[in-house]
Amino acid sequence: MSAQQQRRSRRTRQNRTENKQGKTLSQLPRQQLINPVAPTELLSADEIESIHRSSLKLLRDTGINFLLPEARQYLKQAGAFIEPGSERVRFDPELVESLIGLSPAEISIHARNPENNIIIGGNHLVFDSVSSAPNCSDIIGGRRAGNIEDFRKFIKLAQYFNIIGCIGGYPVEPQDWHPSIRHLEATRDFIFLTDKPLRGYATERNRLLDALEMIRIGRGIDETQFARETSVMTVVNINSPLAVDTVMAEGIIEMAKRNQLTIITPFTLAGAMAPITLAGAIVQQNAEALAGYMLSQTVRPGAPVMYGAFTSNVDMKSGSPAFGTPEYMKSAIVGGQLARRYGLPYRSSNTCAANAVDAQAAYESVFSLWGAISGGCNLLKHGAGWLEGGLCASFEKFVLDVDMLQMVAEYLKPVKINQNEVALDTIDEVGPGGHFFGTQHTQERYKTAFYAPLISDWRNFESWQEAGAPEAAQKAHSVYQQALSEYEAPPIDAAIRDEINDFVARRTAEGGVKTDF
Repeated sequence: MSAQQQRRSRRTRQNRTENKQGKTLSQLPRQQLINPVAPTELLSADEIESIHRSSLKLLRDTGINFLLPEARQYLKQAGAFIEPGSERVRFDPELVESLIGLSPAEISIHARNPENNIIIGGNHLVFDSVSSAPNCSDIIGGRRAGNIEDFRKFIKLAQYFNIIGCIGGYPVEPQDWHPSIRHLEATRDFIFLTDKPLRGYATERNRLLDALEMIRIGRGIDETQFARETSVMTVVNINSPLAVDTVMAEGIIEMAKRNQLTIITPFTLAGAMAPITLAGAIVQQNAEALAGYMLSQTVRPGAPVMYGAFTSNVDMKSGSPAFGTPEYMKSAIVGGQLARRYGLPYRSSNTCAANAVDAQAAYESVFSLWGAISGGCNLLKHGAGWLEGGLCASFEKFVLDVDMLQMVAEYLKPVKINQNEVALDTIDEVGPGGHFFGTQHTQERYKTAFYAPLISDWRNFESWQEAGAPEAAQKAHSVYQQALSEYEAPPIDAAIRDEINDFVARRTAEGGVKTDF
């Protein structure tokens, strides 16, 4: 099938799906979202510079442990000070300043289907799906360990819902694949079940290299084009406080070598892995993010990097992480200010600590989401499905979040001000004491005038009660089941499918990657 025929097939399939969805689920069209609202500036420019200078002092005087000797060698060659016989690396402020600004402020991420390419940076906004949860749940099957069947269902939902711009990673860990080959099987499913941009995991060098090669094959391009066109994202979580472990450093190095996007995200929980004060936690977050950035730029100056913020607090009674808190919202906004200070795209997250799809899950997610949007985030990770502080991927929460993300998209749509929209003639026609239901102005617009929610029930109490008094989680369950029934796998060239299958078969025969069991 030619490229033109493939595009025509995709458009036909997309139109057919949209027509079918138009009668059932209220879904926005696929789009690259633009945030027209100026980011909130919670701190002054002087206060941001104070955080920057404090971070430079921390990197110079205390330093960061890099456990991988290869990483320390890269940094030493660039001019960093390596304490003899130690894993500790210290950075002269001038060295840090000299590398800031090399990484691009906007990055195009190429998908298997070019119509799903995304731009990350500037005022562009992308939502991805929940990732890396060990468990999953729905209200019928209950909570269960991550498995292949549910893993595939989440991928299908992420492909189906247009508001999800890319795949954040394994939505739930498919634990019934052995860890030695799990990355091979999961990446193959990514490529076959979706044609949106993908993530590879920096959890071991060979796992990442396998994922990079498979995604390159999936795009049907050679290595030169792959290095020119960023196609893969990975997340590197700094081991707070102040350490970059071996596999994370390997991930930064391999992604930088190949011009792929590294999202450097310290996981700083105030009161546990960072100072209890928000200012102290943010300084530590910033220093750790800069340290990861330094390694990337010493490997390949200009390699794409995203600034990730994940500073929250813990429940000081139990030690458990808390999300969607006032502190989380403030740190999300300040994280955006720091990312813009360094000219980097910004990642934030949609999180909650709730154990059920209830009011707590909703309001904590809304607060997280609002902190991220107000902070000017470019990539919202864990956009749909996160529950239990990330320990569970919920099918009903996925749909609830999709509804909220669509509402955000509509909120960001500019308000039109023109003669037809202002509608003075219609107001004059109705006059005092009338109503607008029957006017031509309303009749021409009523079908598409307002956002139609997936979940909200706007019937009066009596009508709602006669319908069985359905609650949000019940409706979300029905919606996710319906979406799965309407899902259609994206087309893929037969030769590419065969090459992917051959690659997986060969690497499986070789044993995949070594594990402890």
